[in-house]
Amino acid sequence: MTNQEGTGLMAFWARIEESYLDRFRQWHNSEHMPERVSIPGFLAGQRYLGHGTSNFFLMMYETRDPGVLGGPDYLARLNAPTAWTRESLPHFREPARNIYRHLAAQGRIDLFSAPCMVSVRFNADATDASLVERVAPQAGVARTRLFEIDPEISGIQTSERKIYGGGPGEQRWLLLVECAIGAGEEGAPLRTLLATASKGWRDVFLDLFTVDYVLEKRGG
Repeated sequence: MTNQEGTGLMAFWARIEESYLDRFRQWHNSEHMPERVSIPGFLAGQRYLGHGTSNFFLMMYETRDPGVLGGPDYLARLNAPTAWTRESLPHFREPARNIYRHLAAQGRIDLFSAPCMVSVRFNADATDASLVERVAPQAGVARTRLFEIDPEISGIQTSERKIYGGGPGEQRWLLLVECAIGAGEEGAPLRTLLATASKGWRDVFLDLFTVDYVLEKRGG
């Protein structure tokens, strides 16, 4: 959601226990996201809510480069969780957290033009920038980005990971499509294109989200 350029991305998909949702948002908004975005090299934090759900979230942090997400400043936070973080993480269900490096992008966005996000995690023998070029011209699409997982950084074991119990997802590729469209008829051309593209893909997870909270670092 930031206009600052970065090549690193942490993406975390999880369901939060329904009874803990209010407390989760309090923690994530007022402590966790500000703490993370304050780390050197972090550019912005974003949280999206799954379409048609009340408790499925995509949480992301954009960074200057993937190395920031395996660097000492970030790892120090991951290995010294606050008391509130220790309280919150056990309420995460079906967690999948990956570190990615940016491969290709087209378009620019802001909160008002692109409140929706399609995330597609998948495996394929190969993919390239032409995927972004095919998706970007679709009506309602503001920005399209393609990422590849960094398995080494994604696999780092930390104190926080021991609490929520999850690990990295198995999909190598991540496509993020930020758009103005939802799940109705206006989104049909994009869904059709993604369905066509995904015929050669394996282990596909395709989810639609709407923006829930954003925190951008000012001044870099």
